[in-house]
Amino acid sequence: MTNMRPPDSESSPNNTLGFDEFIGILVAFLTIGMILFWTLSRKNSNWNFTGLISPSPTSSASPIIPVIPEQQAIPFILPGVKPTVTPSPTDKHTFLDDLFPQTLNVPPDEAWSKPEQPSFTPPTTSTQQSRVVTPSEKLPTIPPPIAFTDVPADFWGRRFIDILSSRGMIKGFPDYSFRPNQPVNRAEFAAILQQAFDKRDGGNSTNFKDIPPEFWAIPAINRSIATGFLKGYPDQSFKPDQKIPRVQVLVALVSGLDLKVRSSPEKVLSIYKDAKDIPKYAIDKVAAATENRLVVNNPEPQVLAPNQEATRAEVTAMVHQALVRMGRLQPIESQSIVTAP
Repeated sequence: MTNMRPPDSESSPNNTLGFDEFIGILVAFLTIGMILFWTLSRKNSNWNFTGLISPSPTSSASPIIPVIPEQQAIPFILPGVKPTVTPSPTDKHTFLDDLFPQTLNVPPDEAWSKPEQPSFTPPTTSTQQSRVVTPSEKLPTIPPPIAFTDVPADFWGRRFIDILSSRGMIKGFPDYSFRPNQPVNRAEFAAILQQAFDKRDGGNSTNFKDIPPEFWAIPAINRSIATGFLKGYPDQSFKPDQKIPRVQVLVALVSGLDLKVRSSPEKVLSIYKDAKDIPKYAIDKVAAATENRLVVNNPEPQVLAPNQEATRAEVTAMVHQALVRMGRLQPIESQSIVTAP
């Protein structure tokens, strides 16, 4: 009888599970248990579990990071600043509220208090303090005064002559002289008045019997009469070549500007040493001229010399003062200008 090897026995179905299979089953049960636990304990929560599961398969080397939905950032609180710790009733509850019950739920707009920045308002410039002239505008220009050969720098009436000559109100002679001490006749005075106060043409006709039709000063004479500065004589004469006295210059200026004396004429005229020489018809006019600073006396301010022939320099100075009174010229300082008492 031949000895034969017994056949191999089949594997038993009750073999013990391996270690890996046991760990896998344990993890599966724990995962299911945790899901059931959170489901039962947070029935009323708004937690979304889909955020815990990656929508696409990942490799075992990359960990699954759960996405925390709608969680506001935890602000950084400076030391010494006490933020509001009361959660807003409208904030959504998440599982982090359970893990961190003391989390400060401060709205972003209230977590920080930005320091106030100083506001800067550019200064505004009033159009009344200073006026800017645009390039298209041109300021009025005044030409320099005429350099008369016979008016020295230290002459008492130099400033009056310079101001009026620079504005074309007075002129000199062809030899570049002014002749400041030369007397002025009535026709010449009418021409100065026309240039200084009203340059409009007065016409080429006159009713004065002593003025020929082609007389050079007819327009100026007519204009001076129309504006109330001068008058003719009762015999229908004008006497254009007559030298005009100082008192008539003052009377003409006061009449043309329609000035009135404001106080007692006698009190005003008491400043003059020769007040008794003033004609009676001119007392009020000369007093008004004195109150309005139209009188210019040189060399002695207290001597009026009313009946003395007026020189070209004196007429220029008095006309200047009349223009100052009208506001057309700026006043200047001169010891020759008389100030009323």
